[in-house]
Amino acid sequence: MSNFSLYIYMSITLFFLGLIMILSGFNFMYNNMIYMLDWELLSLNSTLITFTLIFDWMSMMFSGCVFFISSMVVFYSHSYMFDDVYKIRFLYLVLMFIFSMFMLIMSPNLISILIGWDGLGLVSYCLVIYFQNYKSYNAGALTILTNRLGDVAILLSISWMMNYGSWHYFYYLNNNFDWSVYLIYLLIFAGFTKSAQIPFSSWLPAAMAAPTPVSALVHSSTLVTAGVYLLIRFSNLLMLFDCNFFLILSMMTMFMSGLGANFEFDLKKIIALSTLSQLGLMMTILFLGYPIFSFFHLLTHAFFKALLFLCAGLIIHVMNNTQDIRFMGGLMNYLPMTVTCFLISNLSLCGFPYLSGFYSKDLILETFSFEGSNLFIYLIMYISVGLTVSYSVRLIYYVLMTSPNSYSCQSYYEDFYMNFSMVFLVLMSIISGSLISWMIFFTPSFLMLSFCMKIITIVVILLSMMFGLKFSEFNKNFNHYYVYNYLMINFISNMWFMPNYSTYLSSKIFSNFTFSTYINFESGWGETTFSKLSFFYLVILSKLSQLFYFNNLKVYMFTFFLFIFIFLVN
Repeated sequence: MSNFSLYIYMSITLFFLGLIMILSGFNFMYNNMIYMLDWELLSLNSTLITFTLIFDWMSMMFSGCVFFISSMVVFYSHSYMFDDVYKIRFLYLVLMFIFSMFMLIMSPNLISILIGWDGLGLVSYCLVIYFQNYKSYNAGALTILTNRLGDVAILLSISWMMNYGSWHYFYYLNNNFDWSVYLIYLLIFAGFTKSAQIPFSSWLPAAMAAPTPVSALVHSSTLVTAGVYLLIRFSNLLMLFDCNFFLILSMMTMFMSGLGANFEFDLKKIIALSTLSQLGLMMTILFLGYPIFSFFHLLTHAFFKALLFLCAGLIIHVMNNTQDIRFMGGLMNYLPMTVTCFLISNLSLCGFPYLSGFYSKDLILETFSFEGSNLFIYLIMYISVGLTVSYSVRLIYYVLMTSPNSYSCQSYYEDFYMNFSMVFLVLMSIISGSLISWMIFFTPSFLMLSFCMKIITIVVILLSMMFGLKFSEFNKNFNHYYVYNYLMINFISNMWFMPNYSTYLSSKIFSNFTFSTYINFESGWGETTFSKLSFFYLVILSKLSQLFYFNNLKVYMFTFFLFIFIFLVN
């Protein structure tokens, strides 16, 4: 089978698998059914080690969305990776990635979850270092080492769940034991590393070193959503504990990434920070006690974020691999189809009325207004949403509205395979919000708010649009602003120096520790005591044995006369 037909064949297969799963999910939801398949692998002291699959509306709908998006990404990759020598290797890695996510979604058992969880971390490392340069290697190392922390937390959770007698979290979600708090802390720790919340945020923009189709997959529905999905599954147990501290961390993540994206010039990094912002929103509403709203936003976000990355990939492709938005501009004249898709996905991200992002975001914000949180949390929430609109408008301004800023002649072309995959995702970015909300919520959520609180969302969005536009014009014309405020802007755009904490600071501490250990043990008293002393002892023994070997007659006569002397003395 040729490379061409393999990509197309896998894309069609994934698409129909996704369609079957979505329809099955609707069926399970309508009939309120759950199926579980259980294979017993090993019985250990009345504890069963089993491989389990769960089929309910949540797992089926999420898997269906993952397969839908994956099918479009694989179709897009056929054209994007056309000139790559190892494109079949790339396809196999992407399929392994999708399978790992499927395993994670379908498992109600922490041991079988670990298969998908570890698979995601390992394959993501292989995909991040795909281009094999120093930047990719560094990004891959940061990605896998941060994710390993989460893997360790899952392993500790497995050992801690031995107290239950089984690893099926499904049976124990409403049981409150004194020691359950440790289990929850471990699971939140694992979820925070995978979903890149503060203080583990630095790996997510670094993972942009992977090819753009992988970024579309990672940042929409697979790797980064794994932590959110795990905590949604454990949400009944979460509600038994006070999660205010984690709520603040999630809101700070949302605020930090939104602020950073407004000062960033790398196209892919801006979209990565936007993903981080949306993950913070999902985690925030989850810790407030609304897991279904979090899941709803997870699904709608997956479609428009995948579309945003695919459009960005084509723009970077035709701009001769330039990712700096300052070199773009006027693309609406050259790439009308791509720019239309880009605009729709950006508006959906902003929460523009009646696009998919609006249904989940507006619901989350209005529900949040009922929570009775203090003014600080309320302001941070709305400012973070405003920052989302601000950087989206800034992105549109730089990429579409200005005159062309590149001096070289670019080969602008729109590829059929790339545009075809975008069309389906545009459709889903428009209708998925209303469709999923009608399916998930049998009775429409009726929120009775005062006029002032009802109108504040649209006011924040309009003000942020104006701010984003003016700030972009200001950026463009007054570059000395960056020079005079270099330290502040460096702090904001560098994610509050989090990459430095994660890389230089930690590696410096450990390298100093290993160096001092080496000096003390390897080259110091450890060397003398253990290595050299044993060596001297062996040398003495060997010389003694050599003495016996060469002078055995003399030694024999000497010992004989000594023996006779002792005998006569006695």
